[in-house]
Parts: sequence; C-alpha cells; structure tokens
Amino acid sequence: MANSTFSGPVRSQNGFQTVSIDPTTGAVTTTSTLGVTTSVTDLTTTNLVFTDQNHPTTAAINATATATAAEVATGYITSTSAAATTITLPTGTLLGAALGATRGTVLDLYVDNTAGANTVTIAVATNGILSAAAAAGSGAGAGLLTVPSGVTGLACFRIMFSSATAYAFTRTA
Repeated sequence: MANSTFSGPVRSQNGFQTVSIDPTTGAVTTTSTLGVTTSVTDLTTTNLVFTDQNHPTTAAINATATATAAEVATGYITSTSAAATTITLPTGTLLGAALGATRGTVLDLYVDNTAGANTVTIAVATNGILSAAAAAGSGAGAGLLTVPSGVTGLACFRIMFSSATAYAFTRTA
C-alpha cells in the first residue's frame, strides 16, 4: 500500500491500528491501537498503556478496601462514601499482571470523589512505592494522597512500573 498524506483531519469511528507483517510467514501483528483504549507497544523496549479520557468503564469503591487490579486497570475510580475511605492499591504483582506491565508501563488513575461526603485516601501495597515527590508529602503537590469530597474532589495519580511486578505511585493533579 502506498503512503498517504492528508491536509485535513482523519477520522474513524473504530480507531486506528499500526501493524507489522512478518516477511517470512506473513503473520500480521498489531503494534499499536488508537481508540477507546490506546496502547502502544514497542516490542524491543517498552510497553506503554494510556487510557482514553472517556473511561467507558469505571469502578466504584465506597468503603475502605483494597482495590482489585481490574478496578485500578479501568483508570477511573469513583467514591460516594459518607465516611472517610482508604483505598489501598493492589500489589505490584497483581496490577502488573492485569496490565501486562513491563518496565516503563504507565497508567494514569483518576479518583472522583465529587459525589462523596468525606475524604478518600490512597495507599500503596506490596511492590508499590511512593515516588520521591509523593514521599516528600508536600501538602498541595505530588505528595498529596488524599482526595477531598465535593466539587474539588478530583485527582489524577500516575502509576509507573519499574518492572513487571513493581511500581512507583505519585499524584499528578
């Protein structure tokens, strides 16, 4: 197929894929997908996972609990609890397996407590560590692990894998 250059927007209802074709067998392998869930795979170095802004699947955690890897993998957790709630992230091993993580995998996790009536606190589990910024505990920056309730009750956290089973955790917004 020839290369094409477009001067206007390119649109698709079902996303876009980049593929590679094995010159010997002709087997087609998808190397990246742009759509509802976007993933880019560089088979030689890194596996990056980016979740779409729309988050078609979310998880509700309304009481103190350990989130499952599947809940965190949605990229969006809501809480509507009237009581203070602590959400502990899953172990690095469980979350890494759910995401197919390798060194360099990144997941942004949004916590929405706008409908809650009390604070949500995020904690890490085994093989999860707080980044240097999070460990410093700055009250209004990357170290803030609490999400207030009400209109300001939104937060974005970044989970960055250093291996398939270990991650660093920090707040980005």
